[in-house]
Amino acid sequence: MENVLEIQNLHVSFTTYGGIVKAVRGVHLELKKGETLAIVGESGCGKSVTSQSIIRLIPKTSGKITDGSILFKGKDLTKITEKEIRSIRGSEISMIFQDPMTALNPTLTVGDQLIEAIKQHKEVTKTEAKKRVINILNLVGISNPEERLKQYPHQFSGGMRQRIVIAMALICDPEIIIADEPTTALDVTIQAQIFELFKEIQKKTGVSIILITHDLGVVAQVADRIAVMYAGKIVETGIRKEIFYKPKHPYTKGLLSSVPRLDLEEENLVPIPGSPPDLFAPPVGCPFTARCSFAMEVCEKVYPNTYSFSANHHVCCWLQDERARSVQFSAMGQGS
Repeated sequence: MENVLEIQNLHVSFTTYGGIVKAVRGVHLELKKGETLAIVGESGCGKSVTSQSIIRLIPKTSGKITDGSILFKGKDLTKITEKEIRSIRGSEISMIFQDPMTALNPTLTVGDQLIEAIKQHKEVTKTEAKKRVINILNLVGISNPEERLKQYPHQFSGGMRQRIVIAMALICDPEIIIADEPTTALDVTIQAQIFELFKEIQKKTGVSIILITHDLGVVAQVADRIAVMYAGKIVETGIRKEIFYKPKHPYTKGLLSSVPRLDLEEENLVPIPGSPPDLFAPPVGCPFTARCSFAMEVCEKVYPNTYSFSANHHVCCWLQDERARSVQFSAMGQGS
């Protein structure tokens, strides 16, 4: 399956009063045609910054892509002009933002906002644009679209507003949709409906989806592949089955252990101790070392190599290195 997007060695930093925050540190990712790639991790690990970097939405005053490339249709999106990225943003690559309550303009009708999104990128008449809007509203499950497009955002429920935001992302037939915590403000029933909607849309349109979330329960429903992110780095990637049933990185295992399960009568959730590292001065070695109960001496001093277990399953962890383990166990034996 061909790649529609390739991120290679991406580094993103922010200049603040306290110093330079190295938010993304050498991210490598691939997105295949028609798949859903989930990027998971704790808040502050760099998920949203990575996704916003794809369409250059990081603030210019403080943020900067310092290294790496983002390849889309043979173009490096980090190097094209502002005019070129504006023609791609919303047309070929769309984004669904976290909060549907604030993603829409309260002073304009839903129809006006959707029509504006079309006319920004396509040469169409208002009649043609309106017809397209009605078709999209039907696709996302909004009944009586002819009347609803005359209404304002406050006249819709939270779930309906999120459907409008999804419709806006789909309006120009993009090849990629980036969904950044798309159901954060919604209750669990509406969340389930929204993710069913994602599946239906993907079947009908073949769009590729990047899903940003910290909720592994959500990921289990929709993701084809999963990238686990920690302290600005991808520490493990794999297809859904590999990540959920054969996790290799201690951080991935910690995330899975902290997810509530309904199939166990007695359940003790195991939190991950400690806090993520300070990205003003990120650690030289594995960033998870201070929180890892299996940490070895080498973990603190050298960032681990990438170890592969299948064509899709890769992990950055010294625990997968037999030589590093044998040195550690030898040192422990001498100490005893």
